[in-house]
Amino acid sequence: MTSVRLRAQDLELRYADRVVSTRLSLDVPDGAFTAIVGANACGKSTLLRALVRLLRPAEGSVLLDERDVGSYAAKALARSLGFLPQDPLAPEDIRVRQLIGRGRFPHQPMLSLWSAEDESAVSEAMTTAGVDGLADRPVNELSGGQRQRVWVAMVLAQRTPYLLLDEPTSFLDIAHQYRLLALLSRLRDEGRTVVAVLHDINQACRFADHLIAMKDGRVVAEGAAADVVDAALIKDVFDLPAVVVPDPVTGTPMVVPTLDGRTGPSG
Repeated sequence: MTSVRLRAQDLELRYADRVVSTRLSLDVPDGAFTAIVGANACGKSTLLRALVRLLRPAEGSVLLDERDVGSYAAKALARSLGFLPQDPLAPEDIRVRQLIGRGRFPHQPMLSLWSAEDESAVSEAMTTAGVDGLADRPVNELSGGQRQRVWVAMVLAQRTPYLLLDEPTSFLDIAHQYRLLALLSRLRDEGRTVVAVLHDINQACRFADHLIAMKDGRVVAEGAAADVVDAALIKDVFDLPAVVVPDPVTGTPMVVPTLDGRTGPSG
């Protein structure tokens, strides 16, 4: 049985008077790649923000090792949970190596000097994310795709057992999307737990071990893609008529829409 260290229990998530989720519970399988999918504004990003304590639940709790995440000191929590938000902002004129180096902050005692371990973590993260050739470039001069890979490198430099990423493939061309997802799968194979909000259901089916489908702030299905993804789920979650066939490369579910923009639904 897969162990669970990170879980949400009976969450009510809201922004001021707008309630996003009520009685939301889920377990994050340890050592797995979990993809969260669903239509726009269904609560995916809100859930991720709650898991990393950027949004405090109105009710319920998020537990890490059976302890409420609200009870952790900020640096202690950041040594366990690495988070890449959907729209990160870099300080003006900061350079790539400097930004990636900020991922080492949770590991540095107050007034400590930059260590050999810090240098090693940053260099390894830049190489892994494919941005070592950009080290001295100002971040604000990079393309959207380059910036996204730099942000991924910063999270990797944090060297946390958990990686939580909100739409990490945004701004990436299709080749870099697949390379990043393959990288996340490799990190999973090396023992990390990965949780990512993904827009592309076929990428989620191909790369994730565990799929969480959300609608209107609720989890409507979860499990292995082969067990939960079918035409009925796609119609319910995305309001999209489709057939689900085996991916010719991996055998995982592949969603093929049957909606023709010129003629309407086929069949």
